[in-house]
Amino acid sequence: MRHPFGAEEPVDGTGGPWEGPGSPDVRVADYRGRMRCAIPGCAAAAALDDLPLCDDHLEQAHAVVERDRGGVDVLPSPCPACASRLGVHYPSGWLCAVCEWRYGEAPAESTPPRVDVVYYLRHGDRIKIGTTANPRTRFAALTWEELLGFERGDRTVERRRHEQFAELRFPGSEWFRAEPPLIEHVERVRAGVGDPWALHARWVSEAVALRAQGLPVHGSHE
Repeated sequence: MRHPFGAEEPVDGTGGPWEGPGSPDVRVADYRGRMRCAIPGCAAAAALDDLPLCDDHLEQAHAVVERDRGGVDVLPSPCPACASRLGVHYPSGWLCAVCEWRYGEAPAESTPPRVDVVYYLRHGDRIKIGTTANPRTRFAALTWEELLGFERGDRTVERRRHEQFAELRFPGSEWFRAEPPLIEHVERVRAGVGDPWALHARWVSEAVALRAQGLPVHGSHE
């Protein structure tokens, strides 16, 4: 008797009849080496080699996981509380993946808390060291090629960095030559940070949490 995949009868991995434990419908490979779906009574081919579920049952399993744990995806619009674009989608709606703001609700305060940062932008063989509390707006007014990193801090920290690398500074500007002392400092700043924007979003979400608890938000970690 032919099964849906075309083999004459259930076979094991060697091509002979299945003689091992369990139901042949679950454990048996077809003549092309694919496994059957592990759901009893389903004769469809498994969609993945390491997970014996057919496409339909894999989609059902995904729906259950998404219902119970949520699915990570891009928010319909940036979170107004922390500016993150990453969200978790549940059947009941969206939550920001960073600060857990519920999409569609007004934040406790419409204006995000102030988080001052010192930034490092590269343009060619130069690096700009500046400070801002609104990096996206600030960067839109600048010419640059790569965001190298953020450092928590305000003008006090910025001034300290300008003094630290004064020998590399282009006179009358906030641009510095990209030479070993500055490059090594930037590497320390960005150590362990995959995406500087994700780090900034985390700082903002932490500031949101502090403000919600009535605690002061500090601009510098130094």
